[in-house]
Amino acid sequence: MNSVSTGGSLHDLRHSNAIRVLDLIAEHGPMHRAEIARRAKISRTTITTITRDLVSRGILTEITHRPDSQEIDGRAGDQLAFSPDAGWVAGISQVLDRICVRVTDLMGEEVAATEAPIGAKDDWRTRADAATELLAAALEKGGGTRGDLLGVGIGLPGQINPSDGIVHGALADQPWHGINARKEMGKRLGVPVFIENNVRLETIAEAKWGAGRRIHNLMYVNMSSGIAAGFLFGRELYRGAVGGAGELGHVSIDINGPACRCGNRGCVVLFAGAPAILNRLTATMGESVTMTDVLNAVATRNRAAENVLAEAGTMLGRLLASMCNLLNPERIVVGGQTSLAGAIVLDPIRENVSRYALTPSSALDVVASELGGGPEAGAAGGTALALSKLTTSHQMLERLFNGPVSAPA
Repeated sequence: MNSVSTGGSLHDLRHSNAIRVLDLIAEHGPMHRAEIARRAKISRTTITTITRDLVSRGILTEITHRPDSQEIDGRAGDQLAFSPDAGWVAGISQVLDRICVRVTDLMGEEVAATEAPIGAKDDWRTRADAATELLAAALEKGGGTRGDLLGVGIGLPGQINPSDGIVHGALADQPWHGINARKEMGKRLGVPVFIENNVRLETIAEAKWGAGRRIHNLMYVNMSSGIAAGFLFGRELYRGAVGGAGELGHVSIDINGPACRCGNRGCVVLFAGAPAILNRLTATMGESVTMTDVLNAVATRNRAAENVLAEAGTMLGRLLASMCNLLNPERIVVGGQTSLAGAIVLDPIRENVSRYALTPSSALDVVASELGGGPEAGAAGGTALALSKLTTSHQMLERLFNGPVSAPA
């Protein structure tokens, strides 16, 4: 893929009207010029001038009218979209034992995706290098290079304040604890990098493409080795004061319960996290039992596996009912590997939320993730995060209008 040839400087183009046009297309997808003018409150003549320039530069392209496309003011003219050759974005998501990468164009259409396992005890340097290599493989698979990238959204476990990019407040034995992930990944990739908690990226993806579409107040919950949540209030991602919102697994539900490595007692992760589930099933399924084994056992109606998962759902459901009383979401989306057990774990969550939440059941529903809620969804959320920065990141605009500043090997 060739870089966009601009024939001019960013300074000549970076004015509010052009940025508004790009914002609207990034948010709403392909649009007619008349619709752009109406939403932007800019004259059609000005919009025509702006979009003609953006098309000539290879940033936008015209899409021939389709039978299902909306007419504007009685017209059904061509729509404008980002050109497939304008540039790409990437999303990377790391969990304990896996890294996933997704590359898309600026309309969110997938160019390539790949994943690879990683050692649960590998340190942050090993993980950073593995992510860099995996991204290179995805770019090659898509027929491009790092020079085609405008930006990368990266999801990592832990509490991450976007203002500094440092993974902090996480458990001290987590690989990225105390590391400036934005700086380290930025050095390796040589493109604008945006760091976010991996579950918050899954939340973004679910809101954009999954079960959270058109929901203004959303709670997303990931049930896997840990338990974490992401929140959208008024369709805006909530991070907390220093990026620490969503540590649901370390909310205590029994002050006299077992000690947790976070320092609290009776944390919900000790009852509903995957390690706790596996520990309870070793007597019947063996010491080497995995969550894949448990899911397979549920598929064959294994009573022990069903009971343990139902109890995990009950414990989490009680906590989520309290969260509903505090936050009043419209919808709870449950994802993560444990959620793949389906009704066995989801029904107890629904029953307890319905019983103990003060919100009328007609105003709140609990549904399964449509994206699976794993690192694949996190990688998709990473691309959405990068796309959302397109017109606010000076570096991304430079790369969009003038081609890459640098494209290291």
